[in-house]
Amino acid sequence: GNLEETLASIKLSKDIMPKEADKINHGPTLVIHGEALLAGHEILKKGGSSIDAVEASVRVMEDCPFFNAGKGSVFTIGGKNELEASIMLGIDSHTAGACTLLSTVKNPITLAKTLLQDPENPHVFLGGIEAEKYAKSKGLEMVDPGYFWTKMRWKQHLDGLEEKKPENLRMLNDLDAGDSRDAADPNPMGTVGAVAIDINGIISTATSTGGFNNKKDGRIGDTPLIACGTWADNETCGVSGTGNGEFFIRYSVAYDVAARMKYLEESVQDAASYVINHLEKVGGIGGLIALDKYGNFAMPFNTDGMFRGYIRVSEAVPYAYIFNDE
Repeated sequence: GNLEETLASIKLSKDIMPKEADKINHGPTLVIHGEALLAGHEILKKGGSSIDAVEASVRVMEDCPFFNAGKGSVFTIGGKNELEASIMLGIDSHTAGACTLLSTVKNPITLAKTLLQDPENPHVFLGGIEAEKYAKSKGLEMVDPGYFWTKMRWKQHLDGLEEKKPENLRMLNDLDAGDSRDAADPNPMGTVGAVAIDINGIISTATSTGGFNNKKDGRIGDTPLIACGTWADNETCGVSGTGNGEFFIRYSVAYDVAARMKYLEESVQDAASYVINHLEKVGGIGGLIALDKYGNFAMPFNTDGMFRGYIRVSEAVPYAYIFNDE
């Protein structure tokens, strides 16, 4: 399950989307932004559930210091790590779990999944100290806040404080004006997410992040907000977003893709592309991964690149991409 082994096994290709008809059922499929395809694939190929597959994929990336989630999370302006995550099932009840403002839970995505699956928990969303108390009571792995410190992210934090870059000031001013393109995290490995459909036709979506560099302490982004950074609906699609969270919140980006499919009867590719293009027009940067009930997917973005990939149980070959193929 090493990230290095996963990357070594990935087959690069320019064929972003196979050209079969939209309604051919491709069977169990996993799509991610970030790189952890094999962990989820192992679960799907054995007939396992999509929620277990997306959690496993995201956990691999949370444990890797190169991604802005879990171990590799960025720092707040106050020098803290505040992590957040969400997970959702595409069943009729729209079951979901979300958590935020975490500093001692090793794997936020596992906490989100625990919240979702706990029959005694009536809430979708928990944050801060109480969320961490809950995680501990459920036996989840807890760590000292220092576990999340990495040299690379600390340097980014200090550089941002010292230089007081205009783009950082814009971000801290809630991005009220101007094009925020320059305010992107300088490290391209950002928020991580996964969407999968299993042998039973159930779609699940998982997303996890540390937020953006030098965000205000206590800031909550789109990642743990259902319909903004995460969405799942068996009848339309599952969506996980990465990018400028304030815009994903304002425009309900994840749900918007599904809504266009439901009400306009657009394909997952057309709906996802439209939403990301519109996001760029209003000054938001980022990308998303989306997967429909037939295993068709879309991975549009309006940045220079986005780590992303997919694998199908029917093919058992992982594909991964970074930049546009244009």
